Amino acid sequence: MGRGNDTPISEFILLGFSEEPALQALIFGLFLSMYLITMLGNLLIILAFSSYSHLHTPIYFFLSNLSLVDICVTSTTIPKMLWNILTQSRVITYAGCITQMYFCILFAGLDDILLTVMAYDHFVAICHPLHFMVIMNPWLCGLLVLVSWIMSALNSLLQSVMVLQLSFCTHFEIAHYFCEIQQVFQLAFSDTFLNNMVIYFAAMLLGAGPLTGIIYSYSKIISSICGIPSAQGKYKAFSTCASHLSVVSLFYGTVLGVYLSSAATHSSHSSAAASVMYAAVTPMLNPFIYSLRNKDIKRALKRFYGMAGTKGTIILR
Repeated sequence: MGRGNDTPISEFILLGFSEEPALQALIFGLFLSMYLITMLGNLLIILAFSSYSHLHTPIYFFLSNLSLVDICVTSTTIPKMLWNILTQSRVITYAGCITQMYFCILFAGLDDILLTVMAYDHFVAICHPLHFMVIMNPWLCGLLVLVSWIMSALNSLLQSVMVLQLSFCTHFEIAHYFCEIQQVFQLAFSDTFLNNMVIYFAAMLLGAGPLTGIIYSYSKIISSICGIPSAQGKYKAFSTCASHLSVVSLFYGTVLGVYLSSAATHSSHSSAAASVMYAAVTPMLNPFIYSLRNKDIKRALKRFYGMAGTKGTIILR
């Protein structure tokens, strides 16, 4: 937990995307807009779920939790970057870097696991519709979310504690806009072999494992949909899964794109730019994907807007 000469670390430098002063205002405006849209879209999903009883079903319960996680993951990284641009300072304290790293890993893992839980919900709804309410009871739904938090928190805690054991060189510049764990490893003076092994194991357990579960669920879902005799029934069953499939494709596509591009180019700045896709763009788009393709969400949001407009008129009068 120090430099190569055992001097305690006090801070890191986040280089961000560009050091050009002319681009700082553009970057600030772009990320501030993305952050506000993400907050507004996901808060509306949560408010719609909490306000209307007809949305108190397992899938919307999981969706509201996913929206909460999306708010948290963007709030972990973007506000600090915006603050650094405003203050013209790229500094993040050592404790702040470890804390940011912990929450980034926590919420990224939660995103992954919750998408798998939602795939299981679709699997039960389509493949076992008569037993859906018995299987997906409130107790099980709460337990699935609790287990998701526990698994992700333990993984995040393990990786953060292992980073605390590393010693660092005198070069503290991180070529990223947040404390991404692989970028921090590159600054380590001590051996990171064990840390990398833990990351690869976690990626297999919390990355490949959930993806395998999603693929298995959808293989069963497709098989069941093919057995539906009417075209209308097939369309209705498929439309139930379309939004989730879009979000899964966006999440895994961007995550794989980040690591494949960084492995191919070996450029830290390219990795930082690609990370924006899963750390900022995906959380921003998720509410739109679910809202545009979901009649229940649209109806709830329209009612919510209507109630807000009515209250505003009464207050003005």
